[in-house]
Amino acid sequence: MLIGLDASRLAPASAALPGRTGTETYSLHLIRNLLALDDGHRFRLYLREPPAPGLLVTREDVEQRVIRAPRLWTHLGLSWEMARRPPDVLFVPAHVIPLWHPRRNIVTVHDLGYRLYPMAHRQLDRFYLDVSTRWSARAASIIIADSRATANDLHRFYSVPDEKVRVVYPGRDESLSPVHDAATLAALRAQYGLSERYILHVGTLQPRKNLVRLVEAFAEVANRLPETGRVQLVLAGQKGWLYNELFRRVEELGLQGRVIFPGYVPDADLPALLSGAACFAFPSLYEGFGFPVLEAQSCGVPVICSDVSSLPEVAGDGALLVSPHDTAAWVEALMRVLTDERLRAQLRARGFVNVVRFSWRTCAAEVMRVLEEAGRRV
Repeated sequence: MLIGLDASRLAPASAALPGRTGTETYSLHLIRNLLALDDGHRFRLYLREPPAPGLLVTREDVEQRVIRAPRLWTHLGLSWEMARRPPDVLFVPAHVIPLWHPRRNIVTVHDLGYRLYPMAHRQLDRFYLDVSTRWSARAASIIIADSRATANDLHRFYSVPDEKVRVVYPGRDESLSPVHDAATLAALRAQYGLSERYILHVGTLQPRKNLVRLVEAFAEVANRLPETGRVQLVLAGQKGWLYNELFRRVEELGLQGRVIFPGYVPDADLPALLSGAACFAFPSLYEGFGFPVLEAQSCGVPVICSDVSSLPEVAGDGALLVSPHDTAAWVEALMRVLTDERLRAQLRARGFVNVVRFSWRTCAAEVMRVLEEAGRRV
């Protein structure tokens, strides 16, 4: 079977592209692991431009098709390719199905946060996401959802029947592990201007991450623990959109110097940044999956996260689950984790057990079964 893969979210990626998003991470690791399966299928990858050297394997059964289209790459460039030389099955892991597509096609839908929390997205983004997801949901032979929560949202908002959806959990970065070397941790703190104790959040600065509430909870925690005046809240991640309220709230609460914004943190620094944290706080209003939770658990960090959308599925029993709408509950959860070493040890141990459930190899094998299922359809 010839499997077509929309690899447009790889280029111009290198493995360490600054600001790589979750969907781009998903596309990269899933495609790599699909190509690594010894299943006898052939692959044709559709790219915007040639991938960085070493990013993908080069074999006779893996063809790369670079499609040059300055605008509307999917609906003009990829559609034209589908009309001329369609594969047996087309898989779109991180975007939208082209207007012209093979009869057998699969798409991954990552989340529908724009429907549940429209105020956290720009109006044009909401319109595009709604139109493109509605189209993909209708045009796809089978839809892959990152979580049961996303599958339920597809049924709720777009009336997608359950039998059309397959839930396949993404994998995790299996290279992540705790950093114990004191010198490495001290160097990381010096590089970013951090104290020895800090609460960490990693993610794009945007309203859906609910960081204003986290800042407000941290302000109360700081008041309750005056003897630990050097405890900081570190909000690592690049600026997304509608983030001015977050900076304004930090100033209103007088937390300059206590709330740190290091910006985007390179992959090379992430293990030490995570490992050095007193806890990892993830109060997101909605996540289709939630990679940062697994990253924190992999590095042995006690995790507190929201009890909504996919996060209970992802975190398992390796995190304290808290309502993202309850500031007082976040204050209490932060206080518990910061002051109860026994609880911290329990969360670390449970986190290590939880992350074993997630593997890109397993994800790729399950996706391949879905591709083969689609390929057998008449």
